[in-house]
Amino acid sequence: MRPARSFIGVIAAVAALACASKVAYAQLQIPPELKPAEAEPAAPPKKPAKPSAPKPAVAKPAAAKPAVAKPPESAKPTAANGTPDLAYGAFQRGYFLTAFSEATKRIDATGDRKAMTLLGELYANGLGIPKNDTKAAEWYKLASDRGDPDAMFALAMFNISGRGGLNDRNEAVRLLAASAKLGNAPAAYDLGLLYLEGRQFPQDFARAAELFRSAAQAGSSEAMYALATLYKEGRGVAKDDVEAARLLGTSALADNIDAEVEYGIALFNGTGVAKDETAAARILRRAALRGSPIAQNRLARILATGRGATADPVAAIKWHTIAKAGGLGDTFLDEFASKQSAETRAAGEAAAKPWLQVLSRS
Repeated sequence: MRPARSFIGVIAAVAALACASKVAYAQLQIPPELKPAEAEPAAPPKKPAKPSAPKPAVAKPAAAKPAVAKPPESAKPTAANGTPDLAYGAFQRGYFLTAFSEATKRIDATGDRKAMTLLGELYANGLGIPKNDTKAAEWYKLASDRGDPDAMFALAMFNISGRGGLNDRNEAVRLLAASAKLGNAPAAYDLGLLYLEGRQFPQDFARAAELFRSAAQAGSSEAMYALATLYKEGRGVAKDDVEAARLLGTSALADNIDAEVEYGIALFNGTGVAKDETAAARILRRAALRGSPIAQNRLARILATGRGATADPVAAIKWHTIAKAGGLGDTFLDEFASKQSAETRAAGEAAAKPWLQVLSRS
């Protein structure tokens, strides 16, 4: 059971990586006669990542409570003694009361630490039983004391978010370090962010890179994205655009939208990867549809200039309008829109209207 998204990643990624990389998001490289002005400074998208050299933007806001990642459907959960893990199997299928009962039996019989962590999850999330942070913290503590890395990570999150009566940042850091040492990817990622932040420890880009690499190798898309940023910047590692692009591509495949945006821009510009404007346009369109203002802005530029996709002034104005509503202005696109006919502008604004309605509600 491994929390799917780290809480520190939600609250610290932007601040930490802003220290590491004080540059704007990458621009598409447009010929001189079409080169747009730099996008106006904008507030980060209201979703934490959470791109020129990117800083991992704020990740999507996640609940402070640890979430459990599902194993592959083909995997058969096993308990510490190698027998089928009936408790976790029931949990994965949504039979939470059965999971609670089976985990309790196994704790009584063998003192199994994974079963303790599972009870912590059930209490922390109110699954099948009333939510109870105090009891969740007690079970996480018992499992953590017995060496379970997932329980250590969950307990660190409780300390950071003040749940279950816990509120000790130093203890949270100790638990993160212990969990990371035992191979917990979210803990390694969060610990890396702390080294970038430079408050709990002296700022150390090389150590952050080591931790991000460990988490990336364990499958963390956030860590892949953060490590790509360090390679792109040459901080803590030798500057390497090829490795940065490889990591961005892998993170994008793992559904990290910020990496998807960055990889699309790298493809368009041919930075660390073979230049492919058409593929870049497809990737940026997908990220735009997922709600990224950066992707929406870059897609608008593509559609305005006809690079990578057929020029479409109406669609360009549509995406520019949506990106502006999301906080990303662009004087080049403002000027582009002003030169279009009144009918074209009206059509683009009408196409953007459903998006604007959703944004206004959110």
